[in-house]
Amino acid sequence: MLNARGIGGLGEVTETDVADFLAGLRAGDADHPPLQASSAARTVAAVRGLHRFAVRDGAATGDPARAVRPPRPARRLPKALLVDDVAALIAAAGFDGTPRALRDAALLEFLYATGARISEATGLDVDDLDRAEGVVRLHGKGGKDRVVPVGRAAREALAAYFVRARPVFSAGGRSGPAVFLNARGGRLTRQGAWAALRAAGERAGIRATISPHTLRHSFATHLLDGGADIRVVQELLGHASVTTTQVYTLVTVDRLREVYAMAHPRARG
Repeated sequence: MLNARGIGGLGEVTETDVADFLAGLRAGDADHPPLQASSAARTVAAVRGLHRFAVRDGAATGDPARAVRPPRPARRLPKALLVDDVAALIAAAGFDGTPRALRDAALLEFLYATGARISEATGLDVDDLDRAEGVVRLHGKGGKDRVVPVGRAAREALAAYFVRARPVFSAGGRSGPAVFLNARGGRLTRQGAWAALRAAGERAGIRATISPHTLRHSFATHLLDGGADIRVVQELLGHASVTTTQVYTLVTVDRLREVYAMAHPRARG
């Protein structure tokens, strides 16, 4: 591109040249397909680094790339399951009533009831649960704690786990204060929790991709769909800023559009 414009050195490059280069990356041509925003951003970052070096090294007197901002990647919306799929997922986790199944069902119920991160659930100790009051103290990022209600279904699943499953895991006498234990009596790891979630998804026949954050996303989305105030959801999720929580409102707007299109008599046609 620079050769075609008769530019022979970095000192001759202008801001317009850099901006046109970025536009060309995004548009593509006969020989090169258009780059996605993330790939174009990495390329522009390299170009900006080159020009900064040229200025420091004395090869150029000005930095033409300083004001050219790389494109922002498209915002990825959280993937939330349907309410029926959440129910099927939890039922699949506890399908045979074994101690492991009771633990997995209690874990998934807890994640969906509280919006806890996987690390917060696996780091949970028995003393963090106030089963009489139906609340739990979660230890979030940056050492910030929050108190979150635990719904009826999750309380019942936890009660079944504590009575019929946790004593089996802790029988070896090596268990500590962790709520969720593995088969050897130690604290359930993030990897173990993720494996339980994935196995339940496969057993339930859920085709959507399920990640460790799936139930957290579903928790927030379903609360907002049900009319919860975004500030309340922010507090429950432990977000420092409401801006982080607002991404879930984009999901619910899509849902509102779907309902509107199906229900309004003059929306179709």
